[in-house]
Amino acid sequence: MVVLNKIYTRTGDAGETALGDGTRVPKTSTRVVSYGTVDELNATLGLARLHAEGDLAEALSRIQNDLFDLGADLCRPDMAKDGEAGYPVLRMVSAQTDRLEGEIDAMNARLEPLRSFILPGGSALSAHLHLCRTVARRAERHTLELAAEDEVNPAAITYLNRLSDWFFVAARIANDDGRADVLWVPGANR
Repeated sequence: MVVLNKIYTRTGDAGETALGDGTRVPKTSTRVVSYGTVDELNATLGLARLHAEGDLAEALSRIQNDLFDLGADLCRPDMAKDGEAGYPVLRMVSAQTDRLEGEIDAMNARLEPLRSFILPGGSALSAHLHLCRTVARRAERHTLELAAEDEVNPAAITYLNRLSDWFFVAARIANDDGRADVLWVPGANR
């Protein structure tokens, strides 16, 4: 259980922060940038949820929770030491990605195949989901950068990759099952 009885601690005033295992690192470290971008994605998703209803709203709520799991995973280095923590360390698992894939398949079955690239827009929810998609891609790039220099749970990377696909398909669903998608017209303004 998390207990936050004081919001500011002053421990980060010198430009460092603590990782999940207590290690102090610069706030500019690749690991902090990675999970910080996941946090930004979660905040962006919160804006999208303001426009969602029904099944899509429930799915977005589940994804927000997954993103907290992902941040907890990314903020804890050295997976080999998980057993030494004294408590179960939260790591992403393949079932979370499997759920996304099932939802992508179900949503995609409702859509006509694309014959053009889509411009972000249409409904407010669709536009917000496209923003989520781009932030998810950035979080994935930062996490891949982290993986090039330090250990990262492969399930975390796979989840981020699939999540951006999920946002793309969900954005089409939010545009009246793709009927209100804004299509790119190459060279339209020449």
